[in-house]
Amino acid sequence: MTTSDAVQFTGQIAALQGAPGETIQTILSQFAEMLKRDGFRVAGVVEVSQCGAEGACKHLAVRDLTSKAVIKFSQDLGAGATACNLDPSGLAKACEAVERAIEDGADVVVLSKFGKLEAARGGLCDAFRAAILADLPIITTVSPLLADEWSKFAGPLSNKIPATTDAHGAWWTAHGSATN
Repeated sequence: MTTSDAVQFTGQIAALQGAPGETIQTILSQFAEMLKRDGFRVAGVVEVSQCGAEGACKHLAVRDLTSKAVIKFSQDLGAGATACNLDPSGLAKACEAVERAIEDGADVVVLSKFGKLEAARGGLCDAFRAAILADLPIITTVSPLLADEWSKFAGPLSNKIPATTDAHGAWWTAHGSATN
């Protein structure tokens, strides 16, 4: 049984699960590049953050898939700081870039993740909404820890799929490839 036989792809959103964050960001980036080579207009952002071995992320950033610009959204809080170093203005810039690319005409939207900020209706939430309202296919990732919040946000629009090339390729074939 192939991935496409095993799963009914009924929603416009593919939510990748089952791999570490860095791996999923690589998958999203590679998927976006493949779509671009195939002539699709891709809007969105993928993480390019550099986290330390202990998991502390001091350099948070995303790469805009349209302009290829790196948008930083971390701030230097000084030596010994333990508070969250997220800079909301940087994340707002990333969201605005995605919304602008959707308005300019996109075939698909790739969003780095639905995380804590999006669950609180911040972060990239407006980019998700813009893509949903434009009826564009969306591919993202959702932590299992945020499954309830994701379900409340996306409901039946979402397909949970494994973070594999076969799975997201089958989703794209079933749902998104007809947009071009």
